[in-house]
Amino acid sequence: MTKRIGNKDIAQHRSKEEKKRIHASNVAMEAQKQAAAREKYRNMQKGQPFNVMKEV
Repeated sequence: MTKRIGNKDIAQHRSKEEKKRIHASNVAMEAQKQAAAREKYRNMQKGQPFNVMKEV
């Protein structure tokens, strides 16, 4: 359920600048997650389970 102010959702009350700022922060967070995942699986072969390669 979305939070509401009266009959409108909170998102409808946000300014364009706030929406841009939220979008930019979401993109940055996703880039950090992807970079961490790339680093974690950097030397892995495709199709190999994670725990098998970790022992080597």
